Amino acid sequence: MSMLKGSNVPVPAPAVRVELGWQTAPGTPDVDASALLLVSGKVRDDGDFVFYSQAAHASGAVRHDGKRPAGGAMTDSLTVALDSVEPAVDTVVLAASADGGTFGSVPGLHIRVLDAANGAEIARFDSQDAGAETAFVLGELYRRQGAWKFRAVGQGYATGLAGLATDFGISVEDPAPPQPAPPAPAPAAPAPPSAMPTPPPAAPPAPAPPMAPPPMAPAPPSPTGQPAAAFPPPPGQPAPAPAPSPVRLTKVTLTKDAPAVSLTKQGGTSGAMRVNLNWNSGTAGKRLGKKLGFKAMQAMGARGALLPPSGELDLDLCALYELTDGAAGVIHPLGNNFGSLHAPPYIQLDGDDRTGAVAAGENMTINLDHQARIKRILIFVTVYAGARSFEGLSATVTLQPQHGAPVDFSLDACTVPSKVCALALITNTGSELVVQREARYLVPEPGVSPQRTIDNAYGWGLDWSPARK
Repeated sequence: MSMLKGSNVPVPAPAVRVELGWQTAPGTPDVDASALLLVSGKVRDDGDFVFYSQAAHASGAVRHDGKRPAGGAMTDSLTVALDSVEPAVDTVVLAASADGGTFGSVPGLHIRVLDAANGAEIARFDSQDAGAETAFVLGELYRRQGAWKFRAVGQGYATGLAGLATDFGISVEDPAPPQPAPPAPAPAAPAPPSAMPTPPPAAPPAPAPPMAPPPMAPAPPSPTGQPAAAFPPPPGQPAPAPAPSPVRLTKVTLTKDAPAVSLTKQGGTSGAMRVNLNWNSGTAGKRLGKKLGFKAMQAMGARGALLPPSGELDLDLCALYELTDGAAGVIHPLGNNFGSLHAPPYIQLDGDDRTGAVAAGENMTINLDHQARIKRILIFVTVYAGARSFEGLSATVTLQPQHGAPVDFSLDACTVPSKVCALALITNTGSELVVQREARYLVPEPGVSPQRTIDNAYGWGLDWSPARK
């Protein structure tokens, strides 16, 4: 049941997941969730602002988890570990900002507070009176006599996220003049038969923790188990000093009409870049399992054997890479080719989400400190088990440089029986690093693996052999 504006409810859970939700439709602005940690109504410094470009608080208590599509709707989520919020902080403001329009054009805007442990709904507030506002404080978590409560607020701002943040004491950087998108990089010529083969299997490395872009200092792991800091420097090298404020609110959304952006011009020239794939299986895998039965699917032979024990959909985030010295290969979970951050290829896959239930999705990290060694990287995703193709699925892709504006885009609906999708092509032109939105679904020919299909389409020329998890 939705709360009335101004009402409040107790929050008994030690940690909560805050979901900002809305309905998507043509012309609907993109919406972003954010949080501000307040002491007597103001932030202490710019690090008390958690949003898409500053994804974790230094205390580890508040984290921006990102967007998840869900059958015509979208959520953007935050995790708040209330028992880890610093004693001086009395309020966590929960806000929303609209990019490319006003909240009057955002149907179904609401906020939910869920118990992070079991997903039980603690509170819900539906915004009913949005108009020309471009930012909203939908609610707040606040302390009263040692306990936490949630209040439904519903206060709008016509000055966007910058105006909202400034009102609470955040210093916001003046936006730089927009940079024109570079032309799409020309496809590379197919590699000769002597191209480097797939690297041999290696033991999976420890997951590379997500980044917290400056000005935050490296943060300890959050209570939910997701670390919140940038990857550590190699042994013997000191950690770089955090960049000073003010906060940059810019972000880049790639579309069909504007499919490319220069990371170099956006400031993404060093540090770690997080690549996140957040996908929603809806009911595709469940429908398939219900129709055939799990035992029947197991009896299908190889495909049935590949299904994860849960029977849920399993997508794999992968990358083809080519370095300037001619070395080339693949990063993917098959054969434990998880890569490396501080040695070639300077790319590391964090892990393998086999159900789609992990809030943070699947992640890959690219070490931009070595971008001069990188010639090109093709980020792609494959259906490993649980569905026949990408039809009926939806996903968002976010590239979050440690320095510079985040880049995101959504995948178009798949209308072909595809099991592999090229997401983004990163190319070093010699003077800048360019990200090109691909969002290209490919249909493997009979007997051809999804990985080899993507190789053939982009001319990597690798030698492939069978592998599995």
